[in-house]
Amino acid sequence: MPKKSQSMIKIDRIDRSILELLQDNGELTNQEVADKVGLSPSPCLRRVRALEKAGIIVKRVTLLDHKKLGLALTAIILIGMDRHTPERFATFEAKVAEYPEVQECYLITGQDADYMLKVVVPDMDQYHHFLLNHITRIQGVSGVHSSFVLRRVIDSSALPLRYLS
Repeated sequence: MPKKSQSMIKIDRIDRSILELLQDNGELTNQEVADKVGLSPSPCLRRVRALEKAGIIVKRVTLLDHKKLGLALTAIILIGMDRHTPERFATFEAKVAEYPEVQECYLITGQDADYMLKVVVPDMDQYHHFLLNHITRIQGVSGVHSSFVLRRVIDSSALPLRYLS
């Protein structure tokens, strides 16, 4: 029988409801959350604080409309590395973390690549500049394959909480 991860924390129905509400709208007040989950404000706030302390609620963010801000081009970049060493990977990861254009970075398997990046820039000219002056200059990058998003069919940061017990 597989062991549960030590990082798993027991979440009850009310905690799950709180998380679903906050994922949908992080601007809800404690009073609004409490009303929606059927608690008074004090116990609700204690639960939210406990979820924060446990590291389940990591942070709250404001999502922006990329197109209205002129960031119309989203690229998915597959990166191959010349060597598979911890030092090479650490160098790459530290460098891409410096670039605000990189929204997501994953170390992957199952492709002819080691990393997958999601990058947002205004246009193809800016992408070309970013690729040539930043990504390809990172020590160890041996190959780059770019794909471009035509349309965001699903664009969500919400986790599927239905799997929680």
